[in-house]
Amino acid sequence: QVQLVESGGGLVQPGGSLRLSCAASISILSINAVGWYRQAPGKERELVVGIVSGGRIDYGGSVKGRFTTSRNFAKNTVYLQMNNLKPEDTAVYYCNLIAPSGLSSWGQGTQVTVSL
Repeated sequence: QVQLVESGGGLVQPGGSLRLSCAASISILSINAVGWYRQAPGKERELVVGIVSGGRIDYGGSVKGRFTTSRNFAKNTVYLQMNNLKPEDTAVYYCNLIAPSGLSSWGQGTQVTVSL
């Protein structure tokens, strides 16, 4: 079973920045896909950004131009840099990874709250 550990969430004012980290228990070099999702209270989980094998990156429409993702293969860690945060970005953020076996794994989630 793949373990994913997220960190970096917290409380930030509108316009601020946060960086989330997702550390995987397996190498992220040859995985099928990895991504960040979020779920706000009363809403369905939505894609924030996804990276598929080959390196293609897809961002959700509401975060384009504000969020970027990167990977550190030596640390098996995926990052989500969030800039110009807005109150509507408030949600629990989850990391998802699809292993070469096809197994999909989720992290425990990290809370991001954007408020004055």
